[in-house]
Amino acid sequence: MQVQVVDYRDPDAPARFTESLRQTGFGVLKNHPIPQDMVEAIYREWLAFFDTDAKTRYAFDRDKQDGFFSTAISETAKGHSKKDIKEYYHLYPWGRYPAEVPDTARRYYDVANRLAQELLGWVQDNSPADVRARFSMPLPDMIEGSAKTLLRVLRYPPLTGDEEPGAIRAAAHEDINLLTVLPAANEPGLQVKGMDDAWYDVPCDFGTLVINIGDMLQEASGGYFPSTTHRVINPTGEGRFKSRVSLPLFLHPRDEVVLSERYTALSYLEERLRELGVKM
Repeated sequence: MQVQVVDYRDPDAPARFTESLRQTGFGVLKNHPIPQDMVEAIYREWLAFFDTDAKTRYAFDRDKQDGFFSTAISETAKGHSKKDIKEYYHLYPWGRYPAEVPDTARRYYDVANRLAQELLGWVQDNSPADVRARFSMPLPDMIEGSAKTLLRVLRYPPLTGDEEPGAIRAAAHEDINLLTVLPAANEPGLQVKGMDDAWYDVPCDFGTLVINIGDMLQEASGGYFPSTTHRVINPTGEGRFKSRVSLPLFLHPRDEVVLSERYTALSYLEERLRELGVKM
């Protein structure tokens, strides 16, 4: 299982990146256009916010799905019974933004979304003709003007030793969306499940960008692009005492976009949110 690390500037980057997605569900980009100092600023600003009680003033809205999700109501991955050991804040352009935090993450949303649309174009252009024929429209057009593309600012808190037995930072799961765009976190832990059922570390050199396929792209491509199972394991040693910050951008189509004969983007999303226990 070899997740490719691709130089964004290389002429063959689109083809190599798409092939890595096809083979492993993941691709990693280096020398990409997202400023690393912006990412590091977000990590600092939001770690400070998560360390205050101000976060509780932005408790998540069950209908709109924006705001702060505490460890007490964190997701339970599909097929699992233990909640993940994490807390997070859902940022949408139309949603609440904490007054206590600089607007760096809001600016990052726009920068990352533009790159994400380009990456969807890479996938579109490097898909076989029969796979492209399945798409109800070109992939970049699916997210144009979408109100559902989500930036999640995610904190895995230091471990205390009192965690529920068997609980980990993020249990094995697949993402719901088309693609997930993720700057390498400040701490390791991300793993992908291979076809041999073994777990492999995803390359996560600080400054790289990790991209993985979500279930919606798997559905839209008739399974050609696999939504690969992944997880975030609990750290050992000194890493147990550190927070891990993560900044996934989940690319969601507009509600009315047809994914397949079975689903629109909205019907698929609502089904999965009910499975996760965060929507009635």
